[in-house]
Amino acid sequence: MEEQPKKKVGFNIIKNDPMKGHSGYGAGVLTLDNISPVIIDVDAGEAEVDIGAMHARSAVEKGIKFLKTKEEVPNAKPYWLVWVTIEATQNGPHYAGVTACEMMVDRSIRRGYKSLPEHVNRMDKSLKRHIIVDDMDDKSKRILADFLKNHDAGMWERSSAQLKQSLTVRM
Repeated sequence: MEEQPKKKVGFNIIKNDPMKGHSGYGAGVLTLDNISPVIIDVDAGEAEVDIGAMHARSAVEKGIKFLKTKEEVPNAKPYWLVWVTIEATQNGPHYAGVTACEMMVDRSIRRGYKSLPEHVNRMDKSLKRHIIVDDMDDKSKRILADFLKNHDAGMWERSSAQLKQSLTVRM
């Protein structure tokens, strides 16, 4: 059977305000319309949007049983799941929330490590416009910064100084 080429997926596009025309009830509710999961394969030096990660079903996570400690998967490959929230402003959209979560996968034994509570909490923090990338290694920060710049240079330029500084790798 011939392997199908991967379909490239972009960021979730900002839709109209889902609360428009509905006063009161539901006001202030966070929406998942503007958040996208980016998977970074550290070893390959690649990043891509994988919408399956919204439900823990990214290509990296499929078929993997996740264990409670890193020590249980000593030969695992490192990955980062990065929650990227895009916000529309009068000046145009920008990367408003960016939070990273560690993930380790050993495909040969179909086991991996991730902290599900951390993944959920970091998604929430991204939705609330936080920047949390301090745990990432320099190589991964560089991959993410390049990915965000290449995806849309304008969105990168309009993003906060905090995001740019957090992803700047000092030599």
